[in-house]
Amino acid sequence: MNKILLIPFIFFVFSCSNYSPKPQGYFRIELPERQYTNFEENPHFSFDISSIAIAVKDSEDNKNWFNIVYPDFKATIYCSYLPIAPQFLSEMTEDSRKLVYKHVVKADVISEQIYSNPEYNVYGTIYSLEGDVASPFQFYLTDSVSDFFRASLLFDAVPNQDSIAPVLNFVKEDIIKMIESFRWEK
Repeated sequence: MNKILLIPFIFFVFSCSNYSPKPQGYFRIELPERQYTNFEENPHFSFDISSIAIAVKDSEDNKNWFNIVYPDFKATIYCSYLPIAPQFLSEMTEDSRKLVYKHVVKADVISEQIYSNPEYNVYGTIYSLEGDVASPFQFYLTDSVSDFFRASLLFDAVPNQDSIAPVLNFVKEDIIKMIESFRWEK
């Protein structure tokens, strides 16, 4: 008989808690004020870089590969420079396009924007990828004769567009500043 009374008592004790699950959310990210410095570590080009980013060599063997790291945002812009012969320009641009379109499986939209700054002889294409993609922003720049620069943004996080959107928009603006301030050194 005691066991029969004990079971309802246990249910009564444990059912009296007022537990309600909290909805899943994301931490608020404080975005810093924008400031830029000139990146002149490569003899072939220069551009403006965010003051909160750090330029790091990607390889000791190749001084033309480097990364621009945003440590607080777990974001990295992977950059590479190649001196090219004019006959290889179309091959390089096509390789860049192929690298972007490898994300077509996950991308909702891939938009291309042609960039042209004839005053400084800087031409290229900017790719913006929407959706849960690993690399949501990529571009290449060239002088259309002998220089080719390529960069792609990656986050060290699960590619969930909703969670990275504030940081992605912030870093995108920095990349646009980088592109607009890009100069070939001759």
